[in-house]
Amino acid sequence: MTFEEIKSQIAAGDIDTVLTCIVDMQGRLMGKRFHAEAFLEMAVGETHCCNYLLATDLEMATPDGYASTSWEAGYGDYIMKPDLSTIRPVPWLEGAAMVLCDVLDHHTHEPVPFAPREVLKRQIARAEAMGLTPIMATELEFFLFQGTHDEIAASGYDLKPISRYNEDYHIFQTTKEEPVMRPIRNHLRSMGIPVEGSKGEAEAGQEELNIKYADALAAADHHTIAKHGIKEIAHQQGYAATFIPKWHHDRVGSAAHVHQSLWSNGANAFYDADAPLAKSALMDHYMAGMLTYASDITVFLAPYINSYKRFAKGSFAPTQAVWSVDNRTAAFRLCGDGTKGVRVECRTPGSDMNPYLAMAAMLAAGLKGVEEKLELPAPFTGDAYADDDANHIPRTLRDAREALLASDMLKEAFGEETVTHYARAAEWEIEEFNRVVTDYEIARGFEKA
Repeated sequence: MTFEEIKSQIAAGDIDTVLTCIVDMQGRLMGKRFHAEAFLEMAVGETHCCNYLLATDLEMATPDGYASTSWEAGYGDYIMKPDLSTIRPVPWLEGAAMVLCDVLDHHTHEPVPFAPREVLKRQIARAEAMGLTPIMATELEFFLFQGTHDEIAASGYDLKPISRYNEDYHIFQTTKEEPVMRPIRNHLRSMGIPVEGSKGEAEAGQEELNIKYADALAAADHHTIAKHGIKEIAHQQGYAATFIPKWHHDRVGSAAHVHQSLWSNGANAFYDADAPLAKSALMDHYMAGMLTYASDITVFLAPYINSYKRFAKGSFAPTQAVWSVDNRTAAFRLCGDGTKGVRVECRTPGSDMNPYLAMAAMLAAGLKGVEEKLELPAPFTGDAYADDDANHIPRTLRDAREALLASDMLKEAFGEETVTHYARAAEWEIEEFNRVVTDYEIARGFEKA
């Protein structure tokens, strides 16, 4: 929707509410609902939010330890600057439109460097300075459960998936889920999210939504809005959608695979018709960078304690940072070999990733490989679960945080301020988890310890 179109619809009374949103550290939409006329009068240029929105956890707690904001500094304001190119209707909400905002410093009006959209924008600019355009797409996996989130919480999290059995590619079972999935596809498509389709995934109640590739910033916007929309639309139908990567130790986890390539002059620069597998030297360097710095970037692909429960043998989630040709046991899968669609799929991210941060981290690693002309090792063949000790993905959030703090590559790409900001976010998650006594500990040790 163009700005002129939204003004016309507001004047006609078709739109009366504008959701004015930023993306927080967790990849969620935060912001305000403006009366549409007031949005045009006072917020279309800028509005404000508390600067704690980029220093909270999933519970909206305000941990200490952030350099950017604190009780001592008084929790001031950020500027929310609407990106008018992102205006779109919200079809499942009556009379509503949405716009995404960039986050600026209240005093300098400069972009906040660790704001997720800004982190990605800077890596895109880095690629563009090299004459390259990053193109990406995500596969978004999630589970649907019977009852709304509020009803499930009131039950003590008695979780009942929407279906009873593995529904991977299952047409009959997914037909029964169409009251939820059909409006998800149609509403997202009608608001400009280029949804291609959905399918049952490899577990009872698990779904996958596929969105067409786009430039990296648009792909992250599409992913974020889709994730938000899935939750709201499922709620309207009496169901709950969850993006936790591993909701039960006996069930398959949920991923958010990211497909990526670099383009130049409107064509895929990863494609070389005369090279083996039709992959160019540029692609070799890019993939070598992601392999070399796989541990450095993991905290942005797996940001919570639960994220690491997904990395298990025989689960279709990777454990070893290797690349392979069309092999779903590897962290990096070469797709479309021999075609103009040749690309790399990173299978490490879970459904809990913040797409802006994950894409930025992968870009930073890949572009460093291009700059250093890193050599790509031979592809892995066979079962990557069989012997994965040498190249194991960090096994815990603590390991991933340590790799982040030790990463000169990310300090150069993101800046020291951004690295320490997200290292503190990971540290807080660890602190919060460590202070809680879990059901597992009680059941295991109450009598037997």
